[in-house]
Order: sequence, then C-alpha cells, then structure tokens
Amino acid sequence: MVTDQNGYIHLIEYLTKHLSLFENITNAQNSSSSTIIETIEEELGCQIINVCTQNQKLSFSQRNAIVREVDSILYDLEEILSAVLNNKITKEQTTFIKEFSILIKNLFDEAITYEEI
Repeated sequence: MVTDQNGYIHLIEYLTKHLSLFENITNAQNSSSSTIIETIEEELGCQIINVCTQNQKLSFSQRNAIVREVDSILYDLEEILSAVLNNKITKEQTTFIKEFSILIKNLFDEAITYEEI
C-alpha cells in the first residue's frame, strides 16, 4: 500500500540524509522531557488519525490495513534510529519528525485517492 511505493523509499532516503540531526547530541542541547520514540509515535499517531478522520468512508478493513502499514513504518524508523530512540528530543529533531510524519500522511492520502488501500 504505502511501504511498497517509491514515495516511501524516497522518504526513507530523505531520513537517512538527515541522520546528522540525530547524531552527537548532548543532554545540554535537549530541552524536552520527551524522547525521540515518544515524539515519533505521537506525531505518526496524530497524522494517521487525521487520515482516518478526513476519509470517513474507509471501511474497517481499510483502517486496519492503514494501522498495519503504520506499524511497519514505525518498525523501520525504530531500526534506523535504534541508537538514539530513548534520547531526549531537541527542537530541531521535533521539527523534522513533524515534517516527516506529514509526508507519511501525504503518502496515505495519495494511496486513498488512487484507491490503493
């Protein structure tokens, strides 16, 4: 549906090009009490709720397919960012994760538009 599309591959490449945002961060730079994984889960969750809210005609089966895809995406992000998942998050990282989550939402929006779900 989404994870097998070129757009998703491009998003993962985009993430890997910005991995420097997640490297060599000291605790002094982290002003938040949230961790990277908490922020990823929250932002992805919000965007997927938006997808389902904006597309109320989705069947139960389609919504379940979306949830499975999000689980797969979360797994990929956990693999890529495994060394830093439990670190406190910086403002720059939060901004990037919000942007990344919106891009993920856009992939779902496109899949729904073209009835690929």
